[in-house]
Amino acid sequence: MKQEVILEWFEQNKRDLPWRNSTPWGVMVSEFMLQQTPVKRVLPIWEQWLNRWPTPADLAAAKRSDAIIAWGRLGYPRRATRLYESAVLIATQFNNQVPREIEVLRTLPGIGEYTAAAIASFAYNESTLVMDINIRRLFARVIDGIESPTSSPSRVERRLRSELIPAQGALWAAATMELGALICTARSPLCEQCPVSDICAWRANGYPKSELEKRTQAWVGTDRQCRGLIVEYLRTNKSANRSDLVALWHDADQSEKALQSLIADHLIEAIGNHFKLAD
Repeated sequence: MKQEVILEWFEQNKRDLPWRNSTPWGVMVSEFMLQQTPVKRVLPIWEQWLNRWPTPADLAAAKRSDAIIAWGRLGYPRRATRLYESAVLIATQFNNQVPREIEVLRTLPGIGEYTAAAIASFAYNESTLVMDINIRRLFARVIDGIESPTSSPSRVERRLRSELIPAQGALWAAATMELGALICTARSPLCEQCPVSDICAWRANGYPKSELEKRTQAWVGTDRQCRGLIVEYLRTNKSANRSDLVALWHDADQSEKALQSLIADHLIEAIGNHFKLAD
């Protein structure tokens, strides 16, 4: 793998993203927001959050419902509640400082293996194994000669990718992620612009299609869509009775199920027969 070539490409082509010059808290907020959400949608919301809540303590002093409302249309609002819960813990147990140790980060709500590694790398310049889908797809093509990686990294994949990390580990994580996001894209890779196309095994093999079935996430008619309608309604209305919320959806049983799951996820709360965003 031509590490230096990729690092040089990154220095010349990296996007000017505000969280790359932010605080550890700013990095953490960006990582929560960027989960399954494009950069262009995250940018304005991230800026609003950091202006309103520049530290974990600032968010912790707000209400959970404030975070849900400010999350806007980023989707998966549970991320907002997990970020809020993490802010409370950081403010009260970590002296308002985002932890830098991966093991500690993983004890916070909403932070798994990837997010912990990304925060340690991008916030604290730690040399960690960051494995988002862009990085995994880049390596699968250049090294393994296949179009798409498996659904989740194996122990062998983690070991082999760890061996690629150069001395500039944090920069390597950012560079490979950027190359995968901008050039080695899922559907229309720009191979003619790739700095390592000459050593790409997938290209050399004639771009074989992956045998893995490509699944697209359903949305229309799902519980997730029903939940989203309820949360959006309560974002613009302080409270609503059960009949109003059930009427938002064509299936009353599915609406009831959505209400109960939203309560369980601490996104909404019931007060008698009325519902509102959780505080």
